[in-house]
Amino acid sequence: MQNHAGRGPGVKLAVSTYSYWHFREPKVAVEIVIDKAGELGVQGVDILHQQIASEERSYLQSLKRRAFTNGLDLICLSIHQNFVSPDEAVRQQNIEHTLRCIELAYAMGIPCIRINSGRWGTVASFDDLMDLRGEEPPLPGYSEHDAFNWCIDCLEKCLPKAEECGVILGLENHWGLTRKPEGVLRVVNAIGSPWLGALMDTGNFREDLYQKLKMMAPKTLFVR
Repeated sequence: MQNHAGRGPGVKLAVSTYSYWHFREPKVAVEIVIDKAGELGVQGVDILHQQIASEERSYLQSLKRRAFTNGLDLICLSIHQNFVSPDEAVRQQNIEHTLRCIELAYAMGIPCIRINSGRWGTVASFDDLMDLRGEEPPLPGYSEHDAFNWCIDCLEKCLPKAEECGVILGLENHWGLTRKPEGVLRVVNAIGSPWLGALMDTGNFREDLYQKLKMMAPKTLFVR
């Protein structure tokens, strides 16, 4: 997002494959979104991990080739994980998922992945969670302090692989620990790594939008 004098525009536009996914059945394939993005004349495509048809290397390389022939960069791989669990085995599964996705991004030449902190899961209904503005009570016997420590510890274990592959982790202001900019910054600042930054989703703050975006801006490396 930084704009350096004499180095061209500081903002480039891209399309997220997720934006095409839920309009109607059948779900739109990543390949079609890449072609549509090329027709629109944007500069890149943000791929939703859940949307890719395969993790086979030949398929990943076919996406990279398709983007190149459309004059596009693959700029982000948006993934999901949940580090908010008192169960160490569950947290380890999410660490391993994140490490695998870093490798997938590397294989496709993608320089950034979208990550989540996760949430408690104590509010079962998504509609109810929205009514609560993404805030839910901790599991009995635990606190948000515990959850932040789990998240920070898990991300620290992912960063060596991120550095090895040259893939930056972008922590999104999503539900759970990162529902507020203070939560995003608490994690990013605690770790203090050049391989971890904030990913700003301008649609996820429901109140005081511009004030919250301003708080996140100094640590933001990707905006959606």
